Amino acid sequence: MDTPEIEQSSAAAPEAAAPARKRTREPEARRAAILDAARAAFAERGFAKTTIRDVASRAGVGHSLVLRHFGTKEQLFLAAVPSSGNLMAEIAGDPKTLPVRIARSYVRPMTESGGGDPFVTLIRSVASDEDTAKRLFAAMQDESLEMYRRVIPGPELEERVGSVGAYLIGVTFSRYVFRSGPLAELSDEELVRQLVPNLRAILLN
Repeated sequence: MDTPEIEQSSAAAPEAAAPARKRTREPEARRAAILDAARAAFAERGFAKTTIRDVASRAGVGHSLVLRHFGTKEQLFLAAVPSSGNLMAEIAGDPKTLPVRIARSYVRPMTESGGGDPFVTLIRSVASDEDTAKRLFAAMQDESLEMYRRVIPGPELEERVGSVGAYLIGVTFSRYVFRSGPLAELSDEELVRQLVPNLRAILLN
């Protein structure tokens, strides 16, 4: 059974109502808590085994509130992935040095998440829920394509961006899922140096 919404308990005690400024920030704080809980749940349990109720329980909110904010588990997962706006802020700049920025923006969150990055979760979900994984990959690919259009000129951009995605899927599987082979043994900086020339060859040549 869902826990009562925070708004309901506030309504029961109007004399203790929070100042308006706090109330306006409260939904944002709860949304952030839901996203943090979702990232943790997806990393620990995978996409297929994670439930909306599990995420709600971790975030300390009601099941219905998660659905109100995100609608479906797929939409919740996509919201938990770093947005293209955040990524755009990291990779915007001179196209000639774009491969370096892409490599660093890929490696850093993988390391910081301890292998629990949503991209890793998605790759692991392919075996258990292939159709859902395809839809999520397609949505992420579309968002990436729109972002790269603002940075990289030239023809055949869709094919080049698709090739970058395929390349990084392979790297992710070897280093962060299978955790074996030469790529898994590299330091972060060594991996960046390994990625840069390959990304340059795909995107800029």
